[in-house]
Amino acid sequence: MFNFDFPYASQRMPVLARNVVATSQPLAAQAGIRMLLKGGNAVDAALAAAITLTLVEPNSNGLGSDAFAILHDGKELHGLNASGRSPAAWTAERFAGRTELPERGWESVTVPGAVAAWVDLSERFGALPFEALFEPAVDYAERGFPVSPIVSGRWAAAEPLLKDQPGFAEAFLPRGRAPKAGEIFRSPEMARSLRLIAETRGEAFYRGELAEAMAAFARQHGAALSVDDLAAHENTWSGTISQRYQGIEAHEIPPNGQGIAALMALGILQHTELSELHPDSPDALHLQIEAMKLAFADVYRHVADIDAMTVSTREMLDPGYLQERAALIDRTRAGDPDCGLPGPGGTVYITAADAEGRMVSFIQSNYMGFGSGVVVPGTGISLQNRGADFSLDARSPNVVAPRKRPFHTIIPGFVMKDGQPLMSYGVMGGPMQAQGHMQMIVRLYDFNQNPQAASDAPRWRVTGGRTVAMETAFPAAVLDDLRQRDHEITLESPEAAFGFGGAQLIHRLEEGGYIAGSDHRKDGLAVGF
Repeated sequence: MFNFDFPYASQRMPVLARNVVATSQPLAAQAGIRMLLKGGNAVDAALAAAITLTLVEPNSNGLGSDAFAILHDGKELHGLNASGRSPAAWTAERFAGRTELPERGWESVTVPGAVAAWVDLSERFGALPFEALFEPAVDYAERGFPVSPIVSGRWAAAEPLLKDQPGFAEAFLPRGRAPKAGEIFRSPEMARSLRLIAETRGEAFYRGELAEAMAAFARQHGAALSVDDLAAHENTWSGTISQRYQGIEAHEIPPNGQGIAALMALGILQHTELSELHPDSPDALHLQIEAMKLAFADVYRHVADIDAMTVSTREMLDPGYLQERAALIDRTRAGDPDCGLPGPGGTVYITAADAEGRMVSFIQSNYMGFGSGVVVPGTGISLQNRGADFSLDARSPNVVAPRKRPFHTIIPGFVMKDGQPLMSYGVMGGPMQAQGHMQMIVRLYDFNQNPQAASDAPRWRVTGGRTVAMETAFPAAVLDDLRQRDHEITLESPEAAFGFGGAQLIHRLEEGGYIAGSDHRKDGLAVGF
């Protein structure tokens, strides 16, 4: 069993129950529980929460998002890549003369995959009718809901950046500004789109009325996205890649995502003395930071659409290679492996588990806070900006090309032990995600911290070179020690910065049931029965 001490400041206790849902917004978590009480399973619960999140946390995801999932259906583990591809017209010539792709607007929009993920997961693993999963979201869209405090803050932060993007103000600034905490937000347009998706099992989104609306708005603005691009979308049942660590197997989705970075860092840490140290000591933090930087140095050079990669995931996870990388860590000095990191993102993560043993790890995102900022009129469809993560370097495996998946930041995590599911978890938040996955695994399995304590603990985030962003909760003596090792520390409060993400964790208990933790850095909660 875990240690049930709680050494960090927190607003909450873990939830222990036979059925659990944990996510970043309370109304979405309750939507998941409603499905379980209707006789649904963990997959139904996760999907209802995900669908509801497109409305109640629109700054982080929307109908135009991508998604990934890892789930155990009670018998075996499955991995789903529901990330979309670039439009067919995105050739190198289209972006000639640019040094990088735009972060906002139509030229950052790739095909959304989240709706297709809902369909595929429901058809293969769900117990309830597909339409039932939309009931909470449609109700909130039609009747409205009070906006939660942290969502309100992120919404307001996006307003000056996106108010002039096509369709944004009409959809998301109903009073000419972002809603304040406690104000009611309604979206009849989203309600109608959600009903169409539910009634047609996603066909309206990819081949019908909604697809035509997206393509028409793209044409109006000279953009590339077409009905053919949307109709060509297919998800991939990708399986998972894994790394053994402290008696468990950590699992991630294979590239195009960054999950392999967490596995590489864990593989490097296996060749260090980490588990002998105090979890919050400078020595323990230094080893983790250095392992993460070494992993990112490789990931940002080699990871792309898996069909375009020239270095295989097997080679990147080779135990001998990771031992060589571990040998590069200087215990007394910060290294500079020259890793370049993308900016912070907007993402939601949901995990659910049921009494029959199913566990789901699901993540969806429109990326940089409302994504591209483009919202299709009359639909409430806010489109992601995943195309911003392509490269324009012709030598990169991640160079932009037609119908290609870009490098992706969103990653669901999963843990197995002795062939059985042990934990479904995630840490949303751009480049924090792989770093957060590693930090959660270390705290649970090196230091035996329970899921809520692991979530509560202060976090760090490498940001390039020797620079490390750290939460203000770290003791001054720890920060001083790291500075003496040449780490360039920047301090950020979790309230003021999105960069440390939000964790949600569900872990199986030895005698049955689950223990769940939910991050105090978000509005959400874990709830169960």
